[in-house]
Amino acid sequence: MASGERDARKSVSLLKSVKNYKGLVSLGSVELAALCREIRDLITDVTLKNGGHLSGSLGAVELCVALLRVFNPERDKIVFDVGHQTYAYKILTDRLDSFHTLRTKGGISGFPRCGESRFDAFDVGHSSTSISAALGFAKARDLMGQGHEVVAVIGDGALLNGLALEALNNISSSGTKLTVILNDNKMSISPRVGGMAEHLAKLSVSVPYKRLKQFVKDQCRAAPGGSLEEKIGRLKTKLKSLLLPTNIFEAMDMSYWGPFNGHNVTEMEEIFELSKQYPRSLLIHVVTVKGKGCPEAEEKPAAFHGIGSGTIIGKEAPPKTPPNDWSQAVSELLSGAAEADGRLVVCTAAMIEGSRLTAFKEKYPGRFFDVGIAEGHMLTYAAGLAAGGMRPVVCIYSTFLQRAMDQLVHDICLQRRPVLLAVDRSGLNGEDGETHQGLLDMAWGRCVPGLVIGAPRDKIDLAFMVSGWREREIPVMLRYPKGRAPESVGRDSRNSRKSPSAPAPWGAAEVLRQGEGLCLLGVGSSAETMLEAADSLHETSAGAGKNFPSPTVVDLRFVAPLDWKTLDAILASHDFLIVAEDGYVDGGVGEAIAARAASVTCGCRVMPAGVANEYVAHASRTQQLNDYGLTVSGIIQVIDEFCDKEKYADAADRDPWGREQKIRR
Repeated sequence: MASGERDARKSVSLLKSVKNYKGLVSLGSVELAALCREIRDLITDVTLKNGGHLSGSLGAVELCVALLRVFNPERDKIVFDVGHQTYAYKILTDRLDSFHTLRTKGGISGFPRCGESRFDAFDVGHSSTSISAALGFAKARDLMGQGHEVVAVIGDGALLNGLALEALNNISSSGTKLTVILNDNKMSISPRVGGMAEHLAKLSVSVPYKRLKQFVKDQCRAAPGGSLEEKIGRLKTKLKSLLLPTNIFEAMDMSYWGPFNGHNVTEMEEIFELSKQYPRSLLIHVVTVKGKGCPEAEEKPAAFHGIGSGTIIGKEAPPKTPPNDWSQAVSELLSGAAEADGRLVVCTAAMIEGSRLTAFKEKYPGRFFDVGIAEGHMLTYAAGLAAGGMRPVVCIYSTFLQRAMDQLVHDICLQRRPVLLAVDRSGLNGEDGETHQGLLDMAWGRCVPGLVIGAPRDKIDLAFMVSGWREREIPVMLRYPKGRAPESVGRDSRNSRKSPSAPAPWGAAEVLRQGEGLCLLGVGSSAETMLEAADSLHETSAGAGKNFPSPTVVDLRFVAPLDWKTLDAILASHDFLIVAEDGYVDGGVGEAIAARAASVTCGCRVMPAGVANEYVAHASRTQQLNDYGLTVSGIIQVIDEFCDKEKYADAADRDPWGREQKIRR
């Protein structure tokens, strides 16, 4: 439904009268249906404006309403997985008036956050944590002699992850009761894959299971005498005869109820009430439609999973990311490399669309592997492919690579397997907030022996580094940010005797502009910022009557191992070095270069510019870069603050870098 059509109605009138979950109990079925429509309208309008996770949240509206009609979020613990399905929950738990601030700086998060609301039981951002956390809540409840309910809400795509399966396996031996609600929409971000996906599909369409759903409801209401546990126990033989096909949850000694219609509030409410009486752990399987209520999102749920701000819904899918972004550039390079090398294969963990891999998948279906939400498995799988003679490329977001650190160290780097990690969304990532910033890959990646880490500044260096990996039998990580991939940065002929477009040698830093006194060193995308800052410095100094010499500008290119030959020469010949890196300062390359400068007592002052040791909240990437001084104006400010102001001068014979008196902080 178009936004204009919604505006013609009385906007969110019922929702405003209900206010929050406490007002749900008085609503009849007709009012509940109207309320769900209003919630969907609000979610759609705000998400189209601000960006966010649209299709998943639209599909979970009735589920959230039913949960809040049965469970009390002030007493019971409702633990959501990831957060893609929580927008309706946020609206109904006292965030209606602030929902318009979703994912904006200073506004509410797109994910559950304990610091945001007392109704959010557990912070989440990465998939498949809900069952583990909820089981911990349940055991703590028992040990403390409390009596509240604990519910884990998990999507079918997240259930395929090893962490979720480990938690399911632990439920039987835990000796506690936990209710797991499986929200099955046949998707994660992309369509789910693998054996568990097929198993859930069979459960969803099985005629015996549809009979079981009604059978459980009828018998729980009608069986005479005894507790609910006794009633179910007496029916165990009958239940097992109906459990076809074989049920993995029952095999784990966990009761399975379902599947149920996840868009029928009344049906879910009845089942949730019964689950409160049932003393054992159980899994309730509800089937929903991702994108429910928005025809375009229902038709293309993956395209509307996560959308950017200012998206407009029309007859076509929302505009795709411009073709010159880093993800697209990597995908195109891999397609060309795969044509030249039959050993090259590509792996992803449910991020086909996000990593722009659809074209590669269509061109090379037999050499493309989507393993589902299973990052740890993916890296070891890639190591096995490499050991078997293939050349695997792992396309993964920086934030998700954190989930596979052990596999990177033991299975890839320790064994020197020639795997290329194409690490997308490195650095500050904007509106997804704390859990999705790619700020750790440089700090911990630099510590892994044998891992080469490249940070291309443009498409030319990107192609050079991919080609360099193909020529070497080594593990390589390439990190690149979200957003535009420049064709060429700092490659004009006045800076080099070689061809303007020719990259520097493998492993080497590159001097983009030779100057004196001051050196501006960029890492990956910040190299372009440093060039712009050098240009701006002349304009600033001229306008302020200051005598800034022309600074040297360097692109580090390789984060690990560092090119100490070039860096030592810079430290020996300059008085002030600023290192701008889109990552944490602690453990970063600026810190390493500063330590080197101190150890050789060269006298060069090194100033790292990067992200402070803190979790970065949601805001636009532009706002975040500005907050941490990783912009042209921020670099100019660092120069202005840390250079000896008494040495600024109009006369050419003055020395602004304080060679006679070293720079003071």
